[in-house]
Amino acid sequence: MAKFYGNVGYAETKDDSKGVWTSKVIEKPYYGDVVKNTRRLQTADKVNDDLYISTDISIVADPYAYNNYHSIRYVIFMGNKWKVMSVDPQFPRLILTLGGVCNE
Repeated sequence: MAKFYGNVGYAETKDDSKGVWTSKVIEKPYYGDVVKNTRRLQTADKVNDDLYISTDISIVADPYAYNNYHSIRYVIFMGNKWKVMSVDPQFPRLILTLGGVCNE
């Protein structure tokens, strides 16, 4: 099992003083393990195929991660930002399933 250390991006929406809701991304570093690491190409009616990974990363969660796991948007893994498709809370860890490249 490979080890993981990287940033996890949380999107927090906040109300400014004028009633406009804005989204702010906060990154926090975490340690963990790469449980499963696979990739696939999805063909489409485009010039280049889309690259997806079906990687499961198990991070050691702190209280902030447990209280805000619904806000997790991406994980920086192998030098790229990958979308988090699902989060499975299993105390004391969170299992993050990654998908396509995040274009934020």
